[in-house]
Amino acid sequence: MTRLLAFLHTSSVHIQTFNALLAELAPDIPVRHVVDESLLSEACASGGVTPALRKRVEEILLTTVEEQDAAVMVCTCSSIGAVAEAVNVRTHATLMRIDRPMAVEAVMLGSRIIVAATLLTTLIPTRELILSVAREARKEVQIIEQLCDSAWRQFEQGNQDAYLREVADNLQSAATQGEVIVLAQASMARAVELCPDLALPVLTSPRSGLLAAIQAYRKHEVTHGEAF
Repeated sequence: MTRLLAFLHTSSVHIQTFNALLAELAPDIPVRHVVDESLLSEACASGGVTPALRKRVEEILLTTVEEQDAAVMVCTCSSIGAVAEAVNVRTHATLMRIDRPMAVEAVMLGSRIIVAATLLTTLIPTRELILSVAREARKEVQIIEQLCDSAWRQFEQGNQDAYLREVADNLQSAATQGEVIVLAQASMARAVELCPDLALPVLTSPRSGLLAAIQAYRKHEVTHGEAF
């Protein structure tokens, strides 16, 4: 039986994004998407991940891995991504957060890192992730926070174009403050297309995170052989 690459999203807009990337990078890998918008809504209402929310996320991750026989499962929501990594020790599958590869690259590229987000509940865990990566690398970094909270209302109303334009406008105004920009949410990635003249690198999570997930999947494929 072929095992899967599974995703946990908190918005259905990510399905198209990751399906398109998979079609380009690894069309042979079977995929499943799980969407639960209430997870992010609860995180926003509570100001972060509460014990009750952590338990819900853990149950969804572990249930999906078991029922779908997933070799790798990726949480694409940066607000709850840390939960996926914490659950890893309790399952045979590899559980990943989409934004870790992006954080590693950011620390490699600069010391003054602009973290742009449209939600405070995403800004905080992304900042903590980058600081953790920097500590592991024994590098001092400065985090410059750029909260584009007005853009989120456009996202909630389904106005993707307006959402991305507002994000792009914020990036233009923040660009002079740092050496590299990190877009904390996967939903922000296409805003890069609207500001091609920025003089510093802008990092997004979908492609780099998916490449890491594909690598993890291939590793399972080699390790388990006929199980795939």
